[in-house]
Amino acid sequence: MSIKRFLFVYFIFLNTIAFSQSNWKKLKKLSHQKKMWVLFHPFKAKKALNVSREANRIADSIKKSPLLDGDPSGGQVDAFRHAFWMASLRQEIGLNAARSLGKAHERENYKTYKKRKLEDGVIPDKISSTMDLFNNEIGLSFTRKGSKTPKNGLIYRVINAILDGKLRVIKKDKQGGFLTCNNEHITQESLKGKWENNKCLINSNSKK
Repeated sequence: MSIKRFLFVYFIFLNTIAFSQSNWKKLKKLSHQKKMWVLFHPFKAKKALNVSREANRIADSIKKSPLLDGDPSGGQVDAFRHAFWMASLRQEIGLNAARSLGKAHERENYKTYKKRKLEDGVIPDKISSTMDLFNNEIGLSFTRKGSKTPKNGLIYRVINAILDGKLRVIKKDKQGGFLTCNNEHITQESLKGKWENNKCLINSNSKK
C-alpha cells in the first residue's frame, strides 16, 4: 500500500469512529457519493441531515401554496428547494461543505440516470443537473455560516429571487410538456435513455 493510500485509509478510519451504530445504519443507505461526503465531514453530517429534511419539508409546503408554480421537477419549486437547501446548509456547516454536498448530490443523480431510477418522478438528466448546480450557487450567496437570518426571512429571500428571475428553471408549456429554446415540443419518447437532450433553461420568472 502506498503512503498516500495509507494516509487516506487512516484518515477515513479516524473519522468513522465518530459514528454510532445507528448512524452506521443510516450511512449504509446512502449513495457512494454521499457516503464519501459524510466520511470527510463526520461532525457536520447530522446538521446536514436535519437541514436537508427541513428544506424538503418547507419545499413541500411551498409546492402546495400559490407563491410559486407548484412544479417540483424543473420548475420554480425545484429551484426553491435547491437554493433554500444550500442557503440553509451554509448557515449551519459553511460554504465549502455545503457546496461539496450539493455536488455529491448531482453526481448521485448521474448514477441514478445510469440505473434508470426516478428522482422527483423523472429520470435525472444533464440539464436538470446544470439547473440544480446553478441554483445551488445562488442559494449559497444568500447567507454566511452562523448567519442569524430567520428561516421565514430566508424563505422569502429565495422566493423573491425566483420571482425576479435570478434562478433557472426548465422551459415547459402550460400543460407541463418540455419545450426547446425555439418553443418546439419535446416528446417523452425522445427523452428516454438520454442524459443529454434539447431541453432549455430559462430565467425563473419567465412566463409559460
